[in-house]
Amino acid sequence: MKMDQRVFDDLDALSRAALAELQRIAREAVRERGRFAIALAGGRTPAKLYSLWAQTDAKAAGAAWDRVHLFWGDERYVDHDDLLSNYRMTREALLSRVAIPAENVHPMPTDCASPDNCAAQYEADLRKFFGDKPPAFDLQLLGLGPEGHTASLFPGSAAMEEQVRWVMAVEAAATPHQRLTLTPVVLNQGRNTWFLVAGADKRQIVQALRDQDEGTRGTSPYPAARLQPAGNVAWFLDRAAL
Repeated sequence: MKMDQRVFDDLDALSRAALAELQRIAREAVRERGRFAIALAGGRTPAKLYSLWAQTDAKAAGAAWDRVHLFWGDERYVDHDDLLSNYRMTREALLSRVAIPAENVHPMPTDCASPDNCAAQYEADLRKFFGDKPPAFDLQLLGLGPEGHTASLFPGSAAMEEQVRWVMAVEAAATPHQRLTLTPVVLNQGRNTWFLVAGADKRQIVQALRDQDEGTRGTSPYPAARLQPAGNVAWFLDRAAL
């Protein structure tokens, strides 16, 4: 498949380049729409980006923090203080170090009666903020699992076929099993979509995606290949992943 690849020597260089581009997109979003809405990813790779973002001046970052709205692309169904929580990772790397208003932080809830209830609640939160049409995030960050999953869209998941719901509770072949994820209904609307991929353990899946025929994307076993966002898509890779 065709991939707009941006290759860097290591995770630090990758993260610094991503931050500079994030700043540019944020400036444009604030100038054009008055706010910058980003869907964050979990995992070790984006943590470096968040840490660097926390170190920049708010204006240099492209927007004062009162113009920045943070959402999540997926979440493990655990308490927000759990070590496995995507929210907790972001809180430690970014939120606790910047002056972003609490109302601008929109984490996926994990304290409902059931994961399905939490998915419905987050969809309601998104609709309250964006309106009734599936939102187009100014920037959405995605990772890549060794089996081709992205967000919490795993191979064989019914969420890949969803055409109505914006958020779903899913069972993943990973720990923890219960998760929440944005569906392709939302992820295919993104104005800018970045896959942040680092480490030698990603080399095999990156090569598999590169070797896959573009015409088979709709039937690909890899969820990352099946997403087709409307806007710009870029792959930020370190050399170890190639």
